[in-house]
Amino acid sequence: MDIENLLKKTKAILNGHFLLSSGLHSDTYIQCAQVLKYPKYAEILGNLLSEKFNEKPDYIVSPALGGLIIGYEVARAFNVPFLFTERNKEGKMELRRNFYIEENKKVIIIEDVITTGKSTLEVVESIKDFKPNILGFGCIVNRSKKEFLNEYPIKSLIEINAKTFTSNECPMCKNNIKLVKPGSRK
Repeated sequence: MDIENLLKKTKAILNGHFLLSSGLHSDTYIQCAQVLKYPKYAEILGNLLSEKFNEKPDYIVSPALGGLIIGYEVARAFNVPFLFTERNKEGKMELRRNFYIEENKKVIIIEDVITTGKSTLEVVESIKDFKPNILGFGCIVNRSKKEFLNEYPIKSLIEINAKTFTSNECPMCKNNIKLVKPGSRK
């Protein structure tokens, strides 16, 4: 399947001037909710992403909100439980709703898009007390330029190397192009 074409067809790839949840600016934004709103595509993408891993996990864990649909579909493909983390009142990611992970259970963390890995690493931090065996990270789109801490492999369906800028070096800011914050994290 041509993932990039599917993302373009469903208008999941946007062009403009965007503020990413990392604080960086970009001329490209990936809004996976646009492709995941179609159940048939969500199921296909979940199956394809599950096939990227050589080992079956005991759990799939995703951050709310972006990782919910794709995380659920990957869990369904593996036929394992799906858990998700949420931000508490202080903005810290945590496992809630009486979710728990038994010690040493295999976990894959699934996201829609990974750019800096901030949310993904917050999920790792939020579940570390359960002492999971993290097999790696999975995402539809990998915008990052590296493996995190050289410890967790990232499996993705597509890599998109969109440019990112700090606000001080952003050419779109210098040209007074309106900045848009389309993501779920405010």
